[in-house]
Amino acid sequence: MQIRLSGIYKTVVISVSLLVLGLSLIPAQSAEQKKPQLCQGNYQSEEEAKEQLAMFAQSYSNLEQWKARAGRIRESIFHGAELSPLPEKCALKPIIHSKRKYKGYTVENAAFESLPGVFVTGSLYRPRKGKKPFAAVLCPHGHASRPESYGRFRVDQQKRCATLARMGAVVFSYDMVGWGDWKSAGWSHKRPKVLKLQLWNSIRAVDFLLSLGDIDSKRIGITGCSGGGTQSFMLTAVDDRIVVSVPAVMVSAHFFGGCNCESGMPIHKSDKHETSNVEIAALAAPRPQLLISCGGDWTKNTPNVEYPYVKNIYRLYGAEANVENLHLPDEGHDYGLSKRLGAYKFLAKHLKLSLDKVTGPDGSLDESFVVIEKQEDMYVFNAEHPRPAYAVKPDVKELPWD
Repeated sequence: MQIRLSGIYKTVVISVSLLVLGLSLIPAQSAEQKKPQLCQGNYQSEEEAKEQLAMFAQSYSNLEQWKARAGRIRESIFHGAELSPLPEKCALKPIIHSKRKYKGYTVENAAFESLPGVFVTGSLYRPRKGKKPFAAVLCPHGHASRPESYGRFRVDQQKRCATLARMGAVVFSYDMVGWGDWKSAGWSHKRPKVLKLQLWNSIRAVDFLLSLGDIDSKRIGITGCSGGGTQSFMLTAVDDRIVVSVPAVMVSAHFFGGCNCESGMPIHKSDKHETSNVEIAALAAPRPQLLISCGGDWTKNTPNVEYPYVKNIYRLYGAEANVENLHLPDEGHDYGLSKRLGAYKFLAKHLKLSLDKVTGPDGSLDESFVVIEKQEDMYVFNAEHPRPAYAVKPDVKELPWD
């Protein structure tokens, strides 16, 4: 099945000047400046971020001009991530086992091959009842690394996935490179081109969901927090099979992600383009998107800086109603209960899920049915289910496609 990537497989007729593309707004560069440029961590000040967004806004004034710029940004993401042209897709060879049955949902350990011998591992949550085909939600995790709050094993991650499954969605919570099953096999997250592999894994995760056979291809969403938020808006930007997105506490005009998996390759700036995570998030337009932000991290300015910019893009499509911002000024950097509740309501609305199944008699959200599993029960590969002998070894410095 061929992936439908906006700007790659869709023909866009572009007849615009360099000004429309915003290229003339980038100063002439020396040979040194033309080398790939990384925009990492706190890349710029908050004031500089506002000025940058104002500069971007000068490069378009209508939908046609924005679409031209959007196409250029997508192409630059693929080019900067070394995914242009896209790699040939291998067989997924899915591995699914150890079903556990709980109240309103089930959990299975699942894996597939994103590249020959490279396994993406995770937890597959399914509703126990409901009419097929089901909606589906990808749930990437962030970088929290303490043993008690680790990757997809986190309590809040398990609650989010189980609740969405009981609401009627098939949910895949998958490990970042070097986390979970990857880590137990010896893989490190600190690979030079981890952004490339991680974005490709997310694209293949959509393929995996669709391969299950009972998924509604018109109802696929994604939501993640922190680094998982980056994965959420990045995948949505390049893969139009994602129809609803909820990036939590991550879309910032001045902070570009502190890990190589978020900003370690030149996806934001080169001699031919300049953009930020705000515009990358805006590539979701006109598809429904909820930006979740808080007062305790780099998303503190979202209501006044990032959200207005994104909303203006949706306005060009006549789709302002499809974008929302849930801002929690007194909260910090997490995917806590109030943030999950906002996500549940938004995803229920746009993916046609049932909030009634997770609502208590008093009308409040009830996650008490969720069983928090032990980490050792959630690994895909173990003594009973060993990793295939042909799996790529973790000490390989470069994968065959690098």
